[in-house]
Amino acid sequence: MTSVVLAGGGTAGHTSPLIATAKALLAARPDTTIVCVGTARGLETRVIPEAGLDLELITPVPLPRTLTLDLVKLPYTLTRSVMEARSVIRRARADVVVGFGGYVSIPVYLAARLARVPVVVHEANKLPGIANKIGARSAKFVGTTFRETQLPGGVLVGMPMSRSITHPSVGAQEARSRFGLDQERPTLLVSGGSQGAVRINDAVAEARDELLAAGIQILHVLGPKNFDDTVHTVVTGASGAEYRPVAFVSDMAVAYAAADLMVGRAGAGTVMETAVSGLPVVFVPLPWGNGEQGRNAAELVASGGGVLVPDGEISRTRLVDVVTEILGDRQRLAQMSATCRDMYPADAAEVLAAAIIDAV
Repeated sequence: MTSVVLAGGGTAGHTSPLIATAKALLAARPDTTIVCVGTARGLETRVIPEAGLDLELITPVPLPRTLTLDLVKLPYTLTRSVMEARSVIRRARADVVVGFGGYVSIPVYLAARLARVPVVVHEANKLPGIANKIGARSAKFVGTTFRETQLPGGVLVGMPMSRSITHPSVGAQEARSRFGLDQERPTLLVSGGSQGAVRINDAVAEARDELLAAGIQILHVLGPKNFDDTVHTVVTGASGAEYRPVAFVSDMAVAYAAADLMVGRAGAGTVMETAVSGLPVVFVPLPWGNGEQGRNAAELVASGGGVLVPDGEISRTRLVDVVTEILGDRQRLAQMSATCRDMYPADAAEVLAAAIIDAV
């Protein structure tokens, strides 16, 4: 029996590949015991237990870039978090520790080194974060999502994804029925990721009537924080096309199946999931950090599988122009979809699970 500790949290970009890998491990070795590590601040407190996985929480270790109280407290906070992570590893009798990045991974990597437990790293983004740079230095295996990712010993495996994405069981007709969408109309999916995206939401709100008038129906995943009484109503345009807002979709594979085109951010998970699903995307990357979202989408956009609109340029006019142009050209849309499907491996979860088992 193998014992595995999985660390990753904060956003869906870390938790989704963690959960997919956990399920692939259990499929390959049903007697595997898995303990996940996160912090109380992240999405993991909800999605990991919902996936039926055990979750242990440790003290978060923010890494401030300016002189703040958090920076002054960093040595104490990090030491405390490493000791907590080491206790989790000891109680789990871990044979291997796997990190998916995010600040929770740093103390877990350090604790694994202290406990002399082998480490496996998976990096989702094209530009690796500080946590995985630390973890990769002594890792037994380093898996990357993108070919260009620079990490010591990095091996391209792709993005671990849910089997509902890689082996979809719901087709377009059933998916549209579930959301109350017309079977024949061109369908636009809008989603800003697990937390929503205010700038995208605002641009869609302004462009909504023109898109509906063009006969385009819209499924808009607003994010729970942005879903309120002013935006939750179904709107029917003069053409009969409908705008259907929802707060959250538990299985995005169904939303992908319902759509012909998507507007969304360019987190690594979104780029990979939509590509494997054959769904072309108008990417509006977050302009923050090191520009990682733009880099995540660059290869797919350059190959013709998507379009990139900078965050500062997203507007009613730009959105209407881009969406109507693509959805109005069925041949181009079909070619974009085919390009998406051919871009990235769909078996990353199984490949990474095998590497984890080999690392023991």
